[in-house]
Amino acid sequence: MYLASLESLNLEQRSVDPEDFGITAPIESDALGYTEFLPIQDLYILMWNFDAILTIAVVVGILICLIRNIAPADWLFLGGVILLCAAGVIDSKQALAGFSNPGMMTVAALFVVAAGLRDTGILDYVGQKVLGSATKLTQAYWRLTGVTVTLSAFLNNTPIVAMFVPVVIDWCRRNQVSPSKLLIPLSYLTILGGTCTLIGTSTNLVVDGLMTSKGMPGIGLFEIGMVGLPYALVGVIYLWLLGPKLLPNRQELLEQLGESRREYLTEMRVEANCPLIGKSVEASSLRGLNGLFLIEIDRQGELISPVKPEQVIKLGDQLIFAGVVSTMVELEKIPNLVPVADPHYDVSPKNQAGRRLWEAVVSPTSPLVGKTLRDADFRATYGAAVLAMHRGGQRIAQKLGTVEIRSGDTMLLLAPRHFRRAFRNDSAFYLISDVSEWRPLRRDRAGIALAVFAALIVVMTTGWLPTEIATILAAVAMVGVRAISSSDARQAIEWPVLITIAASFGIGTALSESGVAGSIANQLVWLTQGWGPTASLAMIFLVGAFLTAIITNNAAAVLMFPICLATAEILQVDSRPFMMALVLSASASFATPIGYQTNMMVYGPGGYKFVDFIRIGTPLTLILWLVAVVLIPVFWPF
Repeated sequence: MYLASLESLNLEQRSVDPEDFGITAPIESDALGYTEFLPIQDLYILMWNFDAILTIAVVVGILICLIRNIAPADWLFLGGVILLCAAGVIDSKQALAGFSNPGMMTVAALFVVAAGLRDTGILDYVGQKVLGSATKLTQAYWRLTGVTVTLSAFLNNTPIVAMFVPVVIDWCRRNQVSPSKLLIPLSYLTILGGTCTLIGTSTNLVVDGLMTSKGMPGIGLFEIGMVGLPYALVGVIYLWLLGPKLLPNRQELLEQLGESRREYLTEMRVEANCPLIGKSVEASSLRGLNGLFLIEIDRQGELISPVKPEQVIKLGDQLIFAGVVSTMVELEKIPNLVPVADPHYDVSPKNQAGRRLWEAVVSPTSPLVGKTLRDADFRATYGAAVLAMHRGGQRIAQKLGTVEIRSGDTMLLLAPRHFRRAFRNDSAFYLISDVSEWRPLRRDRAGIALAVFAALIVVMTTGWLPTEIATILAAVAMVGVRAISSSDARQAIEWPVLITIAASFGIGTALSESGVAGSIANQLVWLTQGWGPTASLAMIFLVGAFLTAIITNNAAAVLMFPICLATAEILQVDSRPFMMALVLSASASFATPIGYQTNMMVYGPGGYKFVDFIRIGTPLTLILWLVAVVLIPVFWPF
């Protein structure tokens, strides 16, 4: 590409001595090495061609639109790559290459795997163990840190983030903490953990493969950890000290995750094998559910009210709760805690798999008015189980089974998927709407779903199968063992995230093909040649971090690799320190959400704006840059 541009500009291709010009630039002679040099003055001319100008304009336009929230990221990237293709900067194969990239199928399959773990209750269990007893943001952060950094050192970051995003959101909703305070740290922690071992991230493996292809010794499994561990530790401390101050507090997002304060009344019976048995109210998870109040306990006709924190829950207790709909959803997730109002309530996950949670408002002409649930034989008439009731802003003082139904009462129902279609025109109800945050838990499938996930980890760690094949097999297995339905599996895939990631491949190709990325990177590196190898290493890290912020991390690594080789050759020093700087910088995807897929995975759920990543990610990148520049020459001398 460079040579073609030279011919079109009638520039003379020549070999020179670098000292003739003071600062010189290499011309590409093969895919990964340079043998000829061009004065830096000519490189500025080289950049100014139609392809380069259009590519710069498209990238800048996308960034401006993202910063100002003019349009969703997936539409901006898709539109940008199609425009570059239509203009001839890249061909259609290059534009659409991201959509056929094995990594895309890997990400899609991992969404399904994570959904299978969620729908079988495994994520609820993990969340309870990791975040359950945490009541403060700092506690939640350190618990997340211990788990995510350790896991990401040996596993792909994407499934870890996919697994913890719903757990974090759930904890934030219960504790009235905005998810925007924890989701960026979640993504960053997995990135930091990935820098501790060779297999921590695909970028490390890409650089290792490039090194071995040039006859260089590969990277040892824990070699990068000599710098990666202190590097990650500094990042963890930074997020702990400055994260709460720099991260936004999007209370409107918290409101979106909740609902209006409609207070329901429900009465639940503690059945055999319920995990609440033998625990005090304080020790159980009940006091950790925001918006929930345990009014009283009916113990074989004896009413215990008010309920003290040290009160121990026993088998057969009937617990009367008042709370908002989200806490009713949480109660339904507790095994063998069943609603008393429906004596025929079936706790079998197999029989609940085809149901949904609905809210139904009783109409003035309803035949239910004036009757109790038992008198109306509600289950037989409507095929639905009543979990809770709400009455016009007032707390119902009676037990649910004895309450006379009135016009305007809102019922929380567990009913088949076709319930709304069957009764939307029925005079019994004003309105029927589904509770979107609820889904049935297939607890009977938890063991086999966990086995599928464990098998995936083993296969990915040992490399028995390519990552994309292993993840697709795991996703198919999740559906096959009925850990998740095929329709829920389709809905679990975050299509906007996939489109954004796929389109970013095309944008990265355009930056490379037009000569923009190579020209900018080369010029910045060459400016430091007179100041020694440490200055060049520092610039390589900065350029690598910049590129990975605007294109994919793997693309940044591939693009910077020949520049690292050329710099070491010009300075006549060992290239290994530059390779380690490249490994770390290509994973330093902190300053923008578009450089790394886990950032994009938390971008929407966290309600973030583009500038949020700039605000917290840029200082983090600069601090880690200093750590890398100081430590790399210590462990890998020039």
